Amino acid sequence: MKALLRIFRPSRKLVFIIAGVALLGGVSGGAALYIGKGKILGLSAETMNGLSCTDVNLVTIKKQNRVWIRKYIKTEPTDGMTRVKTALRVAKAVYDAQKPDLVQVVVLDTNGPTLRSDIRGRAIGADVVYIPHPDPVLESAEAKTYTARYYDGSAAANGLFFGERVDLPEEEITALNASFKEYSDCIDPIAVAATKGGESKDEKREETKEEKPAEGGGHGSAPAAEKAAPAAGH
Repeated sequence: MKALLRIFRPSRKLVFIIAGVALLGGVSGGAALYIGKGKILGLSAETMNGLSCTDVNLVTIKKQNRVWIRKYIKTEPTDGMTRVKTALRVAKAVYDAQKPDLVQVVVLDTNGPTLRSDIRGRAIGADVVYIPHPDPVLESAEAKTYTARYYDGSAAANGLFFGERVDLPEEEITALNASFKEYSDCIDPIAVAATKGGESKDEKREETKEEKPAEGGGHGSAPAAEKAAPAAGH
């Protein structure tokens, strides 16, 4: 038995080599796990709620006892899904603050147009409509609480987006909303300029209309089943 153990007993040098490899592998694996987890958590924290954004224009439409808000915002270049996340987050933040009957958030590129007459078609990188209580607002059994769409391509230098238009199913929108950790609005350039004692170059415009909203189609408007919803820039 002793002879057998002597045959299979590894040398001290071999033991050191095996131990070193195991230790190095354990440290490397642990470091990789730590770095990988930190990176994933960092990216998740950065993109989970979308990007920071800036207000461009705000339109409040009042009809009888209903209030519809359409908000135009802009973000730095990013992918279509992140633009949708940003719009969903902002829509919920606007609702929490003002409790309107309908909120529409239109996402533009940082180099995109700022005049409402130019905000249409491929100038709209993402478009979200949030109707917390659709039945009394739209009087339609087919009305949805959320609709969201985006162009999956990036924006050109002129702020127009490329790629195919993607309409998200409501269950996916619901899942995105459930993943948010907080609902924050965009930066108001006028408020920022006021705190600095100056005027903003990119002045945000606010409009209030006491009239029936225009009906319209296209990417920047509410879905066809929600004809009562205001159209964006059409």
